[in-house]
Parts: sequence; C-alpha cells; structure tokens
Amino acid sequence: MRSRQVVAVVVAYNRRDLLREVLAGLKAQTRVPDAVVVVDNASSDDSAAVVREVAPTATLIQLSANTGGAGGFAVGMAAALARHDPDWVWVMDDDTVPETGALDALLHSVDAYNGENLCAVGSRVVWTNGAEHPMNTPRRNPFAGKAEKSRAEDIDAVAVRSLSFVSSMYRADAIVRHGFPIADYFLWNDDFEFSARLLRHGAGLSVPASVVVHKTRAFASTDVDPGPRFRLEVRNKVWLFRASPALSPGEKVIYIGASFLRWGKTFRSSHDRRTLRSGLAVGLREGLARRPRPNSAVLAGVGVPEDVLAVLERRPS
Repeated sequence: MRSRQVVAVVVAYNRRDLLREVLAGLKAQTRVPDAVVVVDNASSDDSAAVVREVAPTATLIQLSANTGGAGGFAVGMAAALARHDPDWVWVMDDDTVPETGALDALLHSVDAYNGENLCAVGSRVVWTNGAEHPMNTPRRNPFAGKAEKSRAEDIDAVAVRSLSFVSSMYRADAIVRHGFPIADYFLWNDDFEFSARLLRHGAGLSVPASVVVHKTRAFASTDVDPGPRFRLEVRNKVWLFRASPALSPGEKVIYIGASFLRWGKTFRSSHDRRTLRSGLAVGLREGLARRPRPNSAVLAGVGVPEDVLAVLERRPS
C-alpha cells in the first residue's frame, strides 16, 4: 500500500465516555492515523481533559460556543489542512467507534480502485447489536455508469452519491477545490450537502469491510419523531436545493420529491405532529428568507485559531 498521510477528525460534544472509546479505537487501528484532530464544541463536561489524557499528541481545538456538527467538521477539516498537510481526512462523531481494521480497509479501497477520480470513501455503520444502522445508510449513486459500478464491485465496494460524517474519508485536494462543510447548517444534511458537492465532480465508495459502531441511544433513523430539530431538516434541505452546487438540476427534482415523501413518512409515524408542523413552517420560512452565511461569519469569535480560520476563509480553488 502506498504511503498516505491520513488525519482523523473527531467532533466532540458532552460525550466524554464515548469520546474515550473513539480515541482508543483510533489508537488501536491496524493502520493508525498519522495525526488526530479533536474539535471540542464547547462541551460542559471534561471532554477536553479526556483528549489530553487519552490522546496527548492530538491537536485539540476548544471552541467557546457549540457550532454543531457542521461547524465542528468545518473547523476540524481546516485544522487538519492547516497543521498536518494530509492526503486524506477521515471524519467521525464522538459516538463513532471504529473497529480495528476500519482505516486499513478504507485505504485498501483507495489503492485498489481503478479510477483516478476517487475523492471520498465511507465505512459500513452498525449499531451496538451489529445490525446496520438505519441512520447512516449510504446513498447509492443511481447515476453511476456501468464502468464506475463495475470498478466498485470488483473491490467489494458500492458506488455512492453521498456519505455520512459517521466515518467517511475525503481527499484533501478535493476539500481545497470544492470547499468545507457549511457551518450555518449546524446539524442535519450538512454531510449530505458536503459529500454530494465533492462527489458531483468525483467518485465515492461505501466500503463494507471498513466497520464502525455508531453508539446512538436508539436503533432508529433520524426521521423517527425528530421533534424541534425537524426545523433544521427542512431549512437545510431548502438551502441545499436553493443555494448549493451539490446537485444537478435533474437531481434536485428527484431529491425534492424524495424529501417530500420522507417528510410525509415522518408525519405519519409521529406522535407529535404539532411540533413537526411548526418545524415545517419555520424551516421553510428560514430557508426561503436567506441563504447560508459564509463560514467566516458563522465561526467568528468562537475560538477558532487564526491559522485555522485563515484556511476556512480561502475561496475554493
């Protein structure tokens, strides 16, 4: 396997015990990451102390405000680029525990894939019972040609159109070329928008041999009674369809239809439709009223180091 510089990025928020497991999992990899970046999203527990104890050589960035997964991953990716000069950036949440061969399998797929346009690979995500997690099912690429699908199948992978931030890895030069996650999304659809933006111009793979355990409280999808967070699902989808270059015009038609079907399913299965109706109304209003703010505006004054902020402020090349 060719030598590649891989930086792991973990976004942490008030899950110190799980964070300890994640960091231990990174340390136990058969192919250990070359560096680790942890973004502490203003945790009120001692997550930062856990990082200093378990991973004392990690780059720790402590923010003064919670910027959500979107802001945390934007900062973490920028820190990886600013301080470690990686070839690939491997991202995960603080409840995502990688099995020992997870990174090895991702890198094997990178080297085995017969195509120079590969820019993202993702792990198979399971719950604590070993079943595939319904929250993190990768979206197969329905527009992939026969050659792309065949290249993926030849290495026991699947061609995908988007990936989850629950263990996915991105080529650093693709991040530089197409930009970082959009911090204003805060959470929900930030990984869909970001990965789909990169994969509109390159190939992506889901790699079943790379396994991580997503230790959520429940074995359920995000569309099961999301409560007030449904507002963010709606607002961010509107932003995605209005303002993002992630999808082609034809894809937008398909994904808009799919979103309405998903929202209908969410309403039908909900025990709190009043909250969902409010979230739908507010999310539509916010999504149509403005577009996402630049990362430099969202992340100003929250403790992002100057060298990292300078990378975030660069225009995509």
